[in-house]
Order: sequence, then C-alpha cells, then structure tokens
Amino acid sequence: MTPRRNEPAPGGSVPAFFSSDVAEARRFYLALKPTRHERLTVISGGLEHCTPGYTIHRSTFPFYSIEYVARGSGQLKLRGQTHTLGAGTVFTYGPGVSHDITSDPGPELVKYFVDFAGKESQALLTACQLSPGTAAEVFPPQILAGLFDELIQSGQRFGRQNAALCSKLLECLALKIASTNTPPGSAETPAFVTYQKCRAHIEEHFLKLQTLEQIAAECHADKAYLCRLFRRYGSESPYQYLSRLKMNHAAERLQQPGVLVKHVAEETGFTDPFHFSRVFRRMLGLAPKDFKRLR
Repeated sequence: MTPRRNEPAPGGSVPAFFSSDVAEARRFYLALKPTRHERLTVISGGLEHCTPGYTIHRSTFPFYSIEYVARGSGQLKLRGQTHTLGAGTVFTYGPGVSHDITSDPGPELVKYFVDFAGKESQALLTACQLSPGTAAEVFPPQILAGLFDELIQSGQRFGRQNAALCSKLLECLALKIASTNTPPGSAETPAFVTYQKCRAHIEEHFLKLQTLEQIAAECHADKAYLCRLFRRYGSESPYQYLSRLKMNHAAERLQQPGVLVKHVAEETGFTDPFHFSRVFRRMLGLAPKDFKRLR
C-alpha cells in the first residue's frame, strides 16, 4: 500500500509529539487520552518515511513506544547511549526516557512505531526483552514488517473490536521481538554469520542429518562452539532444532491419507519406528497414530 500524507488525529490535527520532518506517513489513532484502569491500550501507530533532516530530541514521552527500522539508517541516543540505526533495529522509550533520533543522508529512513499505555505496558516490554530505553536487532531484518502492517490496517478500521484487536497484535509483536532479537551489532559478527550458515544448512538438509556430530562436521564447526552459538542466538540446541524440523515435517506427512508411521519414520532418518514415536510424542504431545486421527 502506498503511504499517505500525514493523517490528522480525530481532533483534526497531528499530535504534537509527532515530528514534522516526515515526507509521508500511514498512521492511526485510537486513544490519545487513555483511562488509568486500562490493562493495555494501543494509543497510535504507523509507518513513517523520514526526510533527510529528520530529527527528534525528547527528554520524555507521554506513552511507551516501540519503534522498528524497515530500511535506511540513522543515529539513536537512548539515555545518553548511542546506537546505529539500520534495517532490523528495534528500540523502546517511554515516560522519563530521553531519546534523540536523526536520519543519515542517503536512502530515506523508514520506520514503524506503536505507542501504548496501561498497567501492563512495562511487563510487555520485559516480555520482549526490551525495557524502556534499550535497543536490539531482529533477524531477519524484515521479520516484523508484516505484523506492523497488520496492526496499522486494524487500527485504521472502525469497529467495536478494533482497539482490542490492536492490543492483541501488540502482544504478538512483543513475542515476535523476543523470539527474533539479538544484541545490537550481532548481525555483523563472525559468530552470528556462522550461526546463520549452520542454521540454514540444517534447514536445507534436515531429512538426512541425524546427529550433532554430523551437523558439526558438515558445518565445519566444533560441537561445543556450535551449541554455544545456538544457545546465544536461538532458544534451543542444534540437535533440538533439527528434531523440531523433522517432527514438523513428519506431522505434515502424517496428515496425508494412506501414509504409514513407519514410512514417515524412515523419511525423517529414524531406523527405529518406536524411537521415532517417542520423539514425536515428546515434542508434539501426541503419539503419531493418535495424531493421524485428528484429520
């Protein structure tokens, strides 16, 4: 969708906390004066195409905010600490958090944002491992764009449930950030590059891979080092990730008519169908034969 020019709030004007250094924007406004008893309320959100001279200098902000850079570059200062902005950067601020944002010359800085309030706001930021005044990177860099687009589309619709829907999408966004974020600058380090290459290798060859030793040998990496990388940048070990890929594939195959459990076990590299069934049940909560009955 082509971004529209700055859209006014329901009162007829763009809120004062929005920068005027925006060439185009697609925004929505739900509750610029939230009530204190609300659990979690989305205030506003949108997508902004910043001008080359885009500058924000604030000592505080009335709401909590998550911002996410889709493309372009710039500089960010949070509580006096400087960060480089680039595709995939996500950062937060809120009441009492000073922040300065400037765009670099060259390709325009394009970023999404969502502002929110409520008693559970800080808990939500803790859940996505971004307390107010911190920054991180998500990988791959475009992983959050779809959720932000859906949030904007929902916020621009009128209906009884759109505010509640936006709050749920914000919670989903927090979970997505928690599952994909890495420390700032990690994407450029040799360690992260190695992690990505090994993960991609497992995804491409998971049907024939069977052991951690085989993964390490084919990725030309030490087993212990590989496990440390997966624990640092992911949520599970290389072998757990391999097993999950195998079981997801197995679940898809078992939903097809006429497919036998022993054949799926063989496809996924298990010579013992009973071992396959134990792994399947441990990871998905049902035995393969019971899973087949769900069709």
